[in-house]
Amino acid sequence: MKYMSMFDKIDLHLIRVLHTVLTERSVSRAALKLGMYQPAVSAALKRLRELAGDPLLVRSGSGMMPTAAGLRMVEPAAEILLSAEVLFSDARSFDPTTARHTFSVAASDYLDPQFLPQLVIQLKAQAPNCPIEIHPLSADGDYRTHLAQGHVDVVIGNWPKPPGDLHLGRLFGDQIVSLVSIQHPAVRRGWDEAAWLAAEHIAPTPMHPGARGAIDDFLSSRGISRNIVARCPHFGLIPAMVAGSLLVLTTGRHYAERFVDQLPVKVLPCPIEFPRLLYYQLWHERTHASLAGRWLREQIKSVAASLRPAEAQDAVA
Repeated sequence: MKYMSMFDKIDLHLIRVLHTVLTERSVSRAALKLGMYQPAVSAALKRLRELAGDPLLVRSGSGMMPTAAGLRMVEPAAEILLSAEVLFSDARSFDPTTARHTFSVAASDYLDPQFLPQLVIQLKAQAPNCPIEIHPLSADGDYRTHLAQGHVDVVIGNWPKPPGDLHLGRLFGDQIVSLVSIQHPAVRRGWDEAAWLAAEHIAPTPMHPGARGAIDDFLSSRGISRNIVARCPHFGLIPAMVAGSLLVLTTGRHYAERFVDQLPVKVLPCPIEFPRLLYYQLWHERTHASLAGRWLREQIKSVAASLRPAEAQDAVA
């Protein structure tokens, strides 16, 4: 209780007077530097002496010198003033070249495989002192809670119906196609809707039990379903599985085409006309006004735009 009653008597202005008086070693010079009248500085110094139980500043010859207790207060007082300045300046300004803010992004690996590498490269080039944390979107993760609790700043992915309680920025749209091995019969024969539905499909593991992605949601709305025989939580590994089997991966064209020059695979059009896949970044109201958060979202938006061919940049917001 004694500590709290003393703490209640100290304000930031009093700490500034303390630091200025001790470093200037003169009440009159401190008054000039603070833009105060000398009697007001003297009154503040009197309060500080009472709180410290020490003179803090004493006469020495023609000048004044801090006491031993006063000298011990110089550095802590400076740290308090700096912390207070940082506390509020960070909320009002953001300079990526000097900031030390940690950026935390949760992203689906259904994205263009070059997206996250390019994002990290761009963030490190422009904000070299800012740590970056990349989190997966998995069946075990509740991204809405993570956003609300501050565990992540932004979530990137695609959803048939994005949550209405989060802020949303569209990144891009993409045509849905199928990726198959160059040995797949459909490469030679083609396929119709029935053949495509009956083919052996591989799909990502659902985000949570019973969940469907955009493709299966659309099929369900038409009262049909495809033959999913394999699921994998690591989307980046699926193209290699497709290359050595008769499995069919149906996803965005831009993602699929990244693997055509790397693996013996081919991109085929779907015989079903799907709506375009839409990719978003989502964020919580908690970071909506944050200058650091805004800067991060602008970098995500610019990287997404840089990876899209001109004709595909139809959904940037």
